[in-house]
Amino acid sequence: MAEIVPADPIDDHIGIRSNYEHGETSSSAAYTSTATAEPFFQPLAITNGGSGEYVPGPFDSERLPSVFASEIQRFLRVANIIGKEEPRVAYLCRFHAFEISHNLDKSSSGRGVRQFKTALLQRLEQDEHVTIRKRKEKSDTRELKRVYHAYRDYFMRHDKAFDLEQSHREKLINARNIASVLFEVLKTVSNAAGPRAFTDGNAIPKKSEFNILPLDQGGIQHAIMQQSEIKAAIAVMRNVRGLPPAQDFKKNGGFVDLFDFLQHCFGFQEGNVANQREHLILLLANMHTRQTHNQTSVLKLGEGTVDELMKKFFKNYTNWCKFLGRKNNILLPFVKQEAQQYKILYIGLYLLIWGEAANLRFMPECLCYIFHNMAYELHGILTGAISLTTWEKVMPAYGGEPESFLNNVVTPIYKVISEEVEKSKGGTAEHSVWRNYDDLNEYFWSPDCFGIGWPMRLDHDFFVVGPESKSTANNAIVLSPDKSKEKKDEEAEDTTEEPPAEEIHEPQWPGKTNFVEIRSFWQIFRSFDRMWSFLILSLQVCSVMYWLQTIIIIACHDLGSPLQLFDAIVFEDIISIFITSAFLKLIQAILDITFTWKARYTMEYSQKVKLLMKLIFALIWTIVLPVCYANSRRKYTCYSTKYGSLVEEWCFTSYMVAAAIYLTSNAVNVVLYLVPAFSKYMEVSNHKICKVLSWWTQPRVYVGRGMQEDQVSVLKYTLFWILVLCSKFIFSYSFEIKPLIAPTRQIMKIGVRKYDWHELFPRVKSNAGAIVAVWTPVVIVYFMDIQIWYSVFCTIFGGLYGILNHLGEIRTLGMLRSRFDSLPSAFNVCLIPPSSKRGKKKRKGFLSNIFQKMPDEKGAIAKFVVVWNQIINHLRLEDLISNREMDLMLMPMSSELFSRKVRWPVFLLANKFSTALTIAKDFEGKDEILAKKITKDKYMFYAVRECYESLKYVLEILVVGNLEKRIICDILGEIEKSIQESCLLKKFNLKVLPALQAKVIELAELLMDGDKDHQYKVVKALQDMFELITNDMMVDSRILDMIHIPQINEGEYVYLTRDIDQLFEGVNSDIETLLFANENSIHFPLPENDPVIEKIKRFHLLLTVKDTAMDMPANIDARRRISFFATSLFTDMPDAPKVRNTLPFSVITPYYVEDVNFSLKELGSDKEEDSIIFYLQKIFPDEWKNFMQRMDCENQKNLEDDLRQWASFRGQTLCRTVRGMMYYREALKLQAFLDMAEDEDILEGYETAEKSNRALFAHLEALADMKYTYVVSCQSFASQKAKNDPHYRDIIDLMIRYPSLRVAYVEEKEEIIQRKPYKVYSSKLVKVVNGFEQTIYQIKLPGPPDIGEGKPENQNSSIVFTRGEALQTIDMNQDNYLEEALKMRNLLQEFLKCQGRRPPTILGLREHIFTGSVSSLAWFMSYQETSFVTIGQRLLANPLRVRFHYGHPDVFDRVFHITRGGVSKASKTINLSEDVFAGFNSILRRGCISYHEYLQFGKGRDVGLNQISKFEAKVANGNSEQTISRDIFRLGRQFDFFRMLSFYFTTIGFYFSSLISVIGIYVFLYGQLYLVLSGLERALIIEARIKNVQSLETALASQSFIQLGLLTGLPMVMEIGLEKGFLTALKDFVLMQLQLAAVFFTFSLGTKTHYYGRTILHGGAKYRPTGRKVVVFHASFTENYRLYSRSHFVKGFELMLLLIVYNMFRRSYQSNVAYVLITYAIWFMSLTWLCAPFLFNPAGFSWTKTVDDWKEWNKWIRQQGGIGIQQDKSWHSWWDDEQAHLRRSGLFSRLAEILLSLRFFIYQYGLVYHLDISQHSKNFLVYVLSWIVIVAVFLLVKAVNMGRQLFSANYQLGFRFFKAFLFVAVIAIIIILSVICELSLMDIFVCCLAFMPTAWGLIQIAQAVRPKIEHTGVWHFTRALAREFDYGMGIVLFGPIAILAWLPIIKAFHARILFNEAFKRHLQIQPILAVKKKKHRP
Repeated sequence: MAEIVPADPIDDHIGIRSNYEHGETSSSAAYTSTATAEPFFQPLAITNGGSGEYVPGPFDSERLPSVFASEIQRFLRVANIIGKEEPRVAYLCRFHAFEISHNLDKSSSGRGVRQFKTALLQRLEQDEHVTIRKRKEKSDTRELKRVYHAYRDYFMRHDKAFDLEQSHREKLINARNIASVLFEVLKTVSNAAGPRAFTDGNAIPKKSEFNILPLDQGGIQHAIMQQSEIKAAIAVMRNVRGLPPAQDFKKNGGFVDLFDFLQHCFGFQEGNVANQREHLILLLANMHTRQTHNQTSVLKLGEGTVDELMKKFFKNYTNWCKFLGRKNNILLPFVKQEAQQYKILYIGLYLLIWGEAANLRFMPECLCYIFHNMAYELHGILTGAISLTTWEKVMPAYGGEPESFLNNVVTPIYKVISEEVEKSKGGTAEHSVWRNYDDLNEYFWSPDCFGIGWPMRLDHDFFVVGPESKSTANNAIVLSPDKSKEKKDEEAEDTTEEPPAEEIHEPQWPGKTNFVEIRSFWQIFRSFDRMWSFLILSLQVCSVMYWLQTIIIIACHDLGSPLQLFDAIVFEDIISIFITSAFLKLIQAILDITFTWKARYTMEYSQKVKLLMKLIFALIWTIVLPVCYANSRRKYTCYSTKYGSLVEEWCFTSYMVAAAIYLTSNAVNVVLYLVPAFSKYMEVSNHKICKVLSWWTQPRVYVGRGMQEDQVSVLKYTLFWILVLCSKFIFSYSFEIKPLIAPTRQIMKIGVRKYDWHELFPRVKSNAGAIVAVWTPVVIVYFMDIQIWYSVFCTIFGGLYGILNHLGEIRTLGMLRSRFDSLPSAFNVCLIPPSSKRGKKKRKGFLSNIFQKMPDEKGAIAKFVVVWNQIINHLRLEDLISNREMDLMLMPMSSELFSRKVRWPVFLLANKFSTALTIAKDFEGKDEILAKKITKDKYMFYAVRECYESLKYVLEILVVGNLEKRIICDILGEIEKSIQESCLLKKFNLKVLPALQAKVIELAELLMDGDKDHQYKVVKALQDMFELITNDMMVDSRILDMIHIPQINEGEYVYLTRDIDQLFEGVNSDIETLLFANENSIHFPLPENDPVIEKIKRFHLLLTVKDTAMDMPANIDARRRISFFATSLFTDMPDAPKVRNTLPFSVITPYYVEDVNFSLKELGSDKEEDSIIFYLQKIFPDEWKNFMQRMDCENQKNLEDDLRQWASFRGQTLCRTVRGMMYYREALKLQAFLDMAEDEDILEGYETAEKSNRALFAHLEALADMKYTYVVSCQSFASQKAKNDPHYRDIIDLMIRYPSLRVAYVEEKEEIIQRKPYKVYSSKLVKVVNGFEQTIYQIKLPGPPDIGEGKPENQNSSIVFTRGEALQTIDMNQDNYLEEALKMRNLLQEFLKCQGRRPPTILGLREHIFTGSVSSLAWFMSYQETSFVTIGQRLLANPLRVRFHYGHPDVFDRVFHITRGGVSKASKTINLSEDVFAGFNSILRRGCISYHEYLQFGKGRDVGLNQISKFEAKVANGNSEQTISRDIFRLGRQFDFFRMLSFYFTTIGFYFSSLISVIGIYVFLYGQLYLVLSGLERALIIEARIKNVQSLETALASQSFIQLGLLTGLPMVMEIGLEKGFLTALKDFVLMQLQLAAVFFTFSLGTKTHYYGRTILHGGAKYRPTGRKVVVFHASFTENYRLYSRSHFVKGFELMLLLIVYNMFRRSYQSNVAYVLITYAIWFMSLTWLCAPFLFNPAGFSWTKTVDDWKEWNKWIRQQGGIGIQQDKSWHSWWDDEQAHLRRSGLFSRLAEILLSLRFFIYQYGLVYHLDISQHSKNFLVYVLSWIVIVAVFLLVKAVNMGRQLFSANYQLGFRFFKAFLFVAVIAIIIILSVICELSLMDIFVCCLAFMPTAWGLIQIAQAVRPKIEHTGVWHFTRALAREFDYGMGIVLFGPIAILAWLPIIKAFHARILFNEAFKRHLQIQPILAVKKKKHRP
């Protein structure tokens, strides 16, 4: 560095101190093009111009090492900006940056530091001499002063200016930034030259960037700072009177505000303080605007505002204190002024804790504990309390040093979380061995948490993460220079404060808290034990007698009347169910103890006692009830002489008395259920009596208490479930149970002695095996079919609710046109705030037309026109409509609107005028009848009236000559007089009207053309019109005689006496002499931008538009949006408040690595037909045409940026989402404009007023900033910068396009501590200023935040930067529309309304799937999703009250959720479906979730089968994890019975019902297989002739089919019918079936059941990325096999094998028709599971693709695996990955897998006894010999494999002879056996059917016991055998594909089915598939 010295020498040893200041720019920047391109803002012209010499180019200022990027980036940026004008100053800035970087990392040990310093050094060497020559002053100091003063003076001159234009504002910001940087450089250079070389009293220091509020003193004036509510909030914040002196906290100067005090008091970070300061100011300001009562001054914050905020923020904290029996530490003084200050301090303290808590934000009660202690300290500091231990003033335990709170409070707890997550091994370990977020948080639900102390004792059990380490404190790394000192201090504190008793305490891992997530299907019974007990008791099975009771008892006793239930014998049998109930409660008690065993260390003693007592009582009742029942059976004690009827005699037994006592607790529960208010009070009360009463029934946990709904809601969902259960039991009794009673009795009586195999249990009586085989499928259907009945009633009730809520009221364009005139009134009621005079607007009843008249409020119609025109303009900007359609749909703005005179859109009036002319031309009769005909059609009347008025207006403007104006006025007066006197038909000949219309059209066209040379044509048109009217139309010539034509002569009027006709004589005379021909007679041409031109255009459209305009708009999406918007105006939504009173809200979008914009490379291709843009042009042809029209260009080559945007807005990209969410801001500005604008501004129009009234629109911007914030949480933003990823630049471009957009991300930065780099993580919020990314806030984190599930952690890191009282979560594949954004303020008002007992905490919204047109699969998915998000959620919210959060776009009560754990949960694996847990958490914490259908959002879904299957697999995995979660358990236990039923069947119950429905099919087939192979079926049917069994099987098969089709079909059809009409719904449903929708839904059933069942049993849940591309592509056979082999193909082959064996061995007494009726649904399922991946594979039957797939398949199956080889490259690697779930399974899961695999052995056992070679022997030796054959075959294969390994290389000939010998030997053995033992070809086939399942079962068992055999030869043989099985299955699957691909017609037919929607748009799909195949080929 010594050789590079500026002209003014700087001492080399002088260090330039660089303190980190908040607001500096971000580091690790990766985008380089901003440095090499021209600066975004040019520097000020402060020099005399360049000399033409060489000017050094810019130096990269964005890609900098993270060690010092934030410290030097601003210097390098400024150097690039001023480099051309001031090269020497730029050199000095770079030199200063070099010195800073060198001082920060002198050893260059940081990543990329050495390379950067070398590059910068070389650049400085190059520029040194060049820049000295360009220096304009004698020294560097003077040069710097000159430039600095120029920029400073410019800034000082314009700093106080208000309402600058955007360009001026940006220039001013640029000047300030440059001046502040130059000041730092100048100060350094001056200090080096001498201590007095530089003095400047007007220095401009570096200014930190602001987010919304520029709170620093001075600077650019912003309108938002002029808001009275902002001023009031800031005034309260800066009230520091009464605070302790700043010197007590080692602060120089006084406190700026309350947050400054808290920062120096507790050591919060500067970025966190600045963030939360703005956060609280905005909250207070917005609440202040709503507190309109009792306000003495608008500049004074009212007490109600602060109290309301206090209540919201500390509701959870006060409940927590109450729960733990502690007094809260929010202590307030009695003085009112001081109390407000204390309240602000407490709120600020909580916000600062929350803002810096990082991952601790998922632990709300942990934050309550921290706040509890810090609030106590805060109160002590404020009151000057004296510590009783030190006798000094109370001071914070951790002091106020910078980052003290982070290092001492957050980091230790974070380390616990992090190390616990490490124990989870990426979520693969058992949940019981590590603590997740919930476990750690729930530790603070116990008073034991106060044992942690304050300051926290790091040797406490809470900080122990495992037996190997005592606490995390030993391993903690504090990244600060004085970390060793801090550590010593902490150790000293621990040793001094630790009590002696604790010194001998050995810390131990406390284990799980309150709940243990154990993988078991028993969790379903444990969570929903009441439901299962109810169902089991309703169908009680006696394990000894095989006799069924309860509803079966009715059938068994053949009761004729329900009153006979009270017969003594029958009633005694019925009440025996209490014995079963006692056994079930015993099971429940055992499960509770077993499943909570690992949580015993943290469980309260009282809870342990309760569990033990429940077990004891269950054991007692299990003994007492059976004993009493046995001893008292038929021993009655009666109080009447008559014996036999309980009703008449009141007989009872000792068992009945015991049962009555047993039911006492249930009776109490019934009473509590009927009075929910009392039960709620008991649960939440802290009274000892209530605690004692609820101790037995309620678990002692903080959440789940007081969730009861109001009485009306309880009544509604109770009635719903009574109807469902009654229907279910009536059906079960009539069709499932009663038909089987008689056959069962007969089966039990028949004695079967002869079996077709060796019966292992010949002494079992009553044919138990047959009864089990017959009844088990029926019992399974019995437990499952409630799901079917729920779906049926969901359809009925959901449809009814939809009708009552006006859904589908406007479905078509015809309905829209007929109701359009009522839209202004509807708009006024819904979207215009009620005036203070009128008060709240009221709607009428449902059956009446609520919007019939025009709104009475002045300006309401004008406001509707403004909004309507903005909607249409945005449809045009989105290219959904063309220019012509826009003209037809716009409504003209005029002053007439204020007099309630509307000019309707032309598309409503299309062809109406021409029709009216036709009617009038041919009409004969009275004027009144003609008027009646025209006014009957209101739009025809509007058209006629407007055309007449428009013609008058045009003539009035056009004709300026006095003579001509007088003539026209007289004619028009005569016409109007005739109309009034009803004599128009008499005085005028209307047959001439068409000719007159043609002339008027000609005139209008000439006026629009505006060509001055065509003036004579205008004159001719006017003269022709005049001649037509006077000569042809006017009947009475006397009218003409009355017209006097004045002529101007020297200022006087001279009346001419000649006839009018003379005016038209002399055609060949000079044109000047004719009427209208004088230059002064007409005003032509008209000004181009004059409003009259627009009126003439509209007039021309009214005259010329034909019937086709009635179909406007033509675009389907535009129609849907307009229709839905119109429909929503007729729904019941809250009144809209003014924007100033609207609840503020934020939107947050988590983003990972998805597309931001489509790149040109993605869009383009060498061949046009192979590009994505070609695909989009075909699938959106009208939108492409509109786009080209909007660009006014026929060639797309010059439209690169616009083209990228157009394509990206039609994909699932981030830019589409951002555009949609920024519509909120635009809508707020528009609505604020309508709230505040005067009539003149409204008449000007929104866009015009924006340009002319800048003060107004600055105010609108301020309101929008106050009310709305949008944050995109970019998880990979930092890595994208580092890698120079194009996505980074795309995100920057988004922030440039939308200046209010904010991006939050986590920066990973290196800090050099003791010459060693350490990684430091910070959460950052950035915006773009002058084209550069600028950091607004930076909050240091305790470590990497992504230690749980990625998406919730991503949201959590950025949620601190959101604002407002509501928060909407939006995925990056969603969209929004302006017309929907207009209704957002109505929606937010829902938070102020109570839904039953409490206001909502989550507002559910509907979605529209916009990807439905891509393919048939996308269409199916869109309808399925639509039915769920509409009719399904409609019913869940009301009446069932169990709607949760199923994903975005729900709106959260932000304050409620940030104080209760956030908007999602993030524990690894268990919270895979993170969104739904937010809903669970909200309900458990006494929240309420509502659903609203008047607002919808767009959403994209996956469009290919593989992507859809991955998504469904993820959802199924998530549901299986939910099944074992504590949230499901608590909700299932705490809900009342009927609400619990709703909860079960709408969450995990759907998946479990699907699973058991598939299991029922397996059970049915294996039962039939048992009956057939054992010979029981032959014996029973032939001997007993039981025909009922066949009917039973047929009914069972029908039940399976209903389960497959009904669940997805009925709600879908109902919702489509509601919104599109039932005829359309029927057509769509039929078309879907023709496009194989049933195949798709059946295949999806297999996906759900496989992943749900496997995950519960073995785990393995994980996030599965699906991709969100626009185009679907061909998937190779290998890929399909990998995805579906185990989930579908294996199961499909198993079902097919069962059906084949059943068909082979069923007896001749069964007809083929019966077989088909029984098995057709199962055949359909098996074939679907085998064929669907290929049926729905694009180009799946292309011969070229088939050949390529075959080659790839063979390569894949033979490729050896190994380290680093992915599963898509090798079968070996895939096979290992496919068993990953087994490697993580526990012992019981492996045993379950082995037991399930034993089913494959039944084939061999049954089939070997049916071989001809067995000669009908039933000896067990036959089965043993079959195993010998299997072993021989295995040895034979092993011998061949070993021979191949040993001899194939060196002894090829010998190996071939060896194989030939084995082959001949096998053939010889087969021939010998066929001759001697009668072995037949059928025997060989049957052996294959027998041995293949056995081999597969052995493979499954070997995989389950892999750890025991992995290193033996058995495992290698297993792997080889498994590969042969996979190869064989692949051949069987590939054969039909190859055959069909060879037939050309199949390819075309297949493409037509798969892309029917695309073919409607004439899409050529094959080229697309071809190019996508090339791109995806490995």
